[in-house]
Amino acid sequence: MTLYAAIFYLLGLVTVAATVLAITRSNLVHAVVYLVISFFGTAMLFYLLGAPFVALLEVIIYAGAIMVLFLFIIMMLRLEEHRQNGGALVRRWLPALVLAGVALGSLILLIIAAPGSANLLPAAAASPLEFGRALYQRHWFAVEVVSFLLLVALVGALYLGRREAETLIASPKEEP
Repeated sequence: MTLYAAIFYLLGLVTVAATVLAITRSNLVHAVVYLVISFFGTAMLFYLLGAPFVALLEVIIYAGAIMVLFLFIIMMLRLEEHRQNGGALVRRWLPALVLAGVALGSLILLIIAAPGSANLLPAAAASPLEFGRALYQRHWFAVEVVSFLLLVALVGALYLGRREAETLIASPKEEP
């Protein structure tokens, strides 16, 4: 097994474990942290497979913009968090720190091993025309499903935001 195969399987394991932990966490902030680790692992997998541009988009769009949006939503909902002692806090963050450390170690191995290495996979190259044709000719149905899901999410967010505003208008806070 080559170094790149070992890194690939290690990153795959980190990504799957972080995703499972993101799904199973009851604390939303912890779930977002695990999801960010999962997105970084996915980005490193894309880089390892010869798609550095897709890896960059994964980090900028998903790990950056969408996770910031999720954190804003969590803050807007004002969910109360139960305070716990220091031992429980360390226990809750330990899996995230371990997965992040493994992902960071894999990234360092990729950076150290990449310069001048003959084992790298060739970068995938496609012109915007080829990419557009592949996306909208072969995968048009998936694009339409994703656009419909985004529309439903937008309508749901507007509905929830309007309901919150109507509740606040209907029952204004009493002034002392």
